[in-house]
Amino acid sequence: MLHRNYLAYTVFAAGLLLCALGGTAADKPKAESGQWYKGNTHTHSLWSDGNDFPEMIVDWYHKRGYHFLALSDHNILSRGDKWMTVASVVKRAGGQDIMEKYLARFGTFGVSRKTVKGKEQVRLKALKEFRPLFEKEGKFLLIEGEEITDHFGRLPVHINAINLKELIPPQHGKSVEDVIRRNLQAVRAQEKKTGQPILDHLNHPNFGWGVTAENLANVLEERYFEIYNGHPSVRQLGDKDHPSVERLWDIANTIRITKLNAPPLYGMATDDSHTYHGRKNVSPGRGWVMVRASELSASALIKAMRRGDFYASTGVTLTQVNYDVKTRTLSIEIKPEDKATYTTEFIGTTKADRKAHGDKKGFDYAGKVLSKVKGTQASYKLTGDEFYVRAVVTSSLAHVNPSIKGQKRQAWVQPVGWIDNIDPQETKKGK
Repeated sequence: MLHRNYLAYTVFAAGLLLCALGGTAADKPKAESGQWYKGNTHTHSLWSDGNDFPEMIVDWYHKRGYHFLALSDHNILSRGDKWMTVASVVKRAGGQDIMEKYLARFGTFGVSRKTVKGKEQVRLKALKEFRPLFEKEGKFLLIEGEEITDHFGRLPVHINAINLKELIPPQHGKSVEDVIRRNLQAVRAQEKKTGQPILDHLNHPNFGWGVTAENLANVLEERYFEIYNGHPSVRQLGDKDHPSVERLWDIANTIRITKLNAPPLYGMATDDSHTYHGRKNVSPGRGWVMVRASELSASALIKAMRRGDFYASTGVTLTQVNYDVKTRTLSIEIKPEDKATYTTEFIGTTKADRKAHGDKKGFDYAGKVLSKVKGTQASYKLTGDEFYVRAVVTSSLAHVNPSIKGQKRQAWVQPVGWIDNIDPQETKKGK
C-alpha cells in the first residue's frame, strides 16, 4: 500500500521507535498482495463494564463477517476465575432474559453456577475456554487485549494494547503526555521481553477532553489513535472550544512532520461497545479497521498495520488503496453499495499555507481540503508542496447504527507522502 514511507522506520530517531514500529525493508508491501481482513480492536464484556457474556459478544461479531476481534476490558484480561451474581448480570444487561439467551445459545457448555449466601452466581468464561468455539484458521481470530485505563488528575488517558501475554497495569505519570509515554513504554517492554508483537492505540482523545493535539503529537512512541470511536459520549465532533477528532489528527500530524521530524499518526475506527441486547447507546457494529495482510494471524495483522496497510471504516468498503511513489499518486477504489454516491476528500497541510500563516494561530492552516472527487474512483497526485496527504470517503447512505446525529458511512485512508518531509537520520526534536 504505502511503499517507501515505511522504509524510514528502521532508522528514525536512532532506533527510538524501532521496537514499536517493527518496520524493515522486507516489510515493504506490494499493492496487489494480501487479503483484506475486517476487525474490531475495542470491545467490552462483563469482565469489566460491558453488559453481556464474552462468548455472546464474540458470537455477534463472528456471525456478521468479522475476521478478527479483540476483547479489551478495562485493566483486566479474560483469565482465571471471575464470578458475578446473576442479579448483577441481569441488572447490568437491563433485562431478565440474559441468562435464558445465554443458555439457549450455548446450552450448559462450561456454565458454572453456585449459590453463596442465598445469591446465585455465574462464572464468566476465560478466553482460552471459548476461543475454540469460534476460531478457524484463515476465517476468524480472537486476539487478547486490554484497555489500559489511566488518568492524569481528572483527565482520562486510555490506551488499548492488543496481543498481550501479560496484564499491563496503569503506569500513571506527572502529566498527560507522561502517562501516555509510560504506558506505551510498558507495552514495548513486554513486547521486548516476550518477543510477541503488540499493537497499541490511544483511545477517544476528546473523551473528558483528556488528550490534546499537542499531546498526540509530542509522544512519539504513539503511532495509532482512534479517528472514530462508536461511543456516543466521546465528543467526536468537538465543540466551540475544542477541535473535532479529525481536526486533532491534522494538527498533530502537522506538528509531528514540521516541528518534530517524526512520522504521522495512523487512524483507527472502533466500536468501544459496551451494551448489547438491542440497546443502542454503546452498541457494536459502528466502526472497524480493514487490514491488508498476508494471513489471518495476530503477527501478520500487526505487521501490516505497522506498514500502514489498513484503513478505518464506518461503512464504506474500499477495494483498492495504493500510493505510487514514482508518480506520487494516491489512488482509491470504492465498492459501490445500493444507490449510494461517494465523495472523496483529499486532505493535507501545505508548505505554502504554513509559510503564509505560520504557527501563531494554533495551526489553523493544518489539514485543508486539497481536492474533492465524486464517484467510486478517486486519485490525487502530490505536487511536492504537501507535508502529507490523507483521504476520507463519505457515502450518501446513513450509518446503519449511528453514534452521531445525521452520521454517514465513511472510510479514512492513512497519510502518505510524508517521508520526503522528514530526515530519518535526524534525532533532535523540533529540527
